[in-house]
Amino acid sequence: MAELKAMCEEAGFKSVRTYIASGNVVFKSTKNEARVQATLKAALAAYAGRPVGVLVRTAAEMAAVLAHNPFPQTPRDRTVAIFLDKTPAANALEGVTKQTTEQIRLGAREIYVYYADGIGGSRLKIPAAKEGTARNMNTIAKLAEMAAV
Repeated sequence: MAELKAMCEEAGFKSVRTYIASGNVVFKSTKNEARVQATLKAALAAYAGRPVGVLVRTAAEMAAVLAHNPFPQTPRDRTVAIFLDKTPAANALEGVTKQTTEQIRLGAREIYVYYADGIGGSRLKIPAAKEGTARNMNTIAKLAEMAAV
C-alpha cells in the first residue's frame, strides 16, 4: 500500500491515505471524477504492466453509499456494496444465478448484497457486477469517515 500511496502523491493528489491492503485509497483532488480515474488508471497500468480497473467516489458519495444501505439491520461484515462505474440497469438482477439466502438490491452506482450465511460459501453470481469491486459495510464506513476529514 506504500507504493499505491506514493503513486497517488506522484500523480498530484493531496492528503493521500490508504486503508487495508485491498486498493482503498483516500485523497484530495481538484480534478473531476473522469480525470482522477484516468490518472489512476494510467499510473496503475504503468506500474502493473496491464490495465487495472479503477472506481472513484467522492466523500459525499461514500457517505451516501453507507446511508442508503438497504440492509441497515444486518451485520456489516456480511453486507457489501459492489461498486460499479455507472448506474446499474433496471433489469441488472435478471441474470443472477445461484442465489440462496442472499438478498440483493440496486443502488445509485452500486449493487448491495446481504450474505445471510456469509460471503465465503456463497456461490452467488451477479453478471452485472462483473466489472465491479465489493467492499463490506465496515470498510465503507471507515472509508467514508476517512474521506470526511
